[in-house]
Amino acid sequence: MSNILIIGGIALLLVLMIISSYNKLIKLQNNRENAFADIDVQLKQRHDLIPQLVDSVKGYMNHESKVLTEITKARSSAVNASTVGDKISAENQLNSALSGLKIAVEAYPDLKANTNFLHLQGEISDIENKLAAVRRYFNSATKEYNNAAEIFPSNIIAGMFGFKEEDMFEIKAEDRAKLDTPTKIDFS
Repeated sequence: MSNILIIGGIALLLVLMIISSYNKLIKLQNNRENAFADIDVQLKQRHDLIPQLVDSVKGYMNHESKVLTEITKARSSAVNASTVGDKISAENQLNSALSGLKIAVEAYPDLKANTNFLHLQGEISDIENKLAAVRRYFNSATKEYNNAAEIFPSNIIAGMFGFKEEDMFEIKAEDRAKLDTPTKIDFS
């Protein structure tokens, strides 16, 4: 009789451990998804502002159409991205295109003094700061989730129920190289 109680107690303990680990993984997964939803909100605001910014710049930068075309194309890709991985990739392209705009704008003193442009630039700057904060939070939530899915014994539960390592929101190596290279400004 005591052996049955011991075996029953061990079985109950294992079931409780599985339930606890599963629930923890679900909470961490939901936390990560919520963190990405916060990124989506900021990205939506950013995507809504970009056409206004491009329109305000067009009159000043007629011969800089390549920069404006890249921004419009990158924005379209970012808006149409559906998976987290696609969104991360598209947003990295948009970041690169927007950095090209910042450099091009430096050549137009009248544009930099334009009230509408300054207002839009301030709003985008504010959104970029918020994006940086929510990306850090997303990466923190992703790291916590990945740790739980990889550390023993919860990795066993993760494997049983299909929890897998998730991607961070980070800049790819080739994009990092572009950002680390100083941009050359030619006023000729």
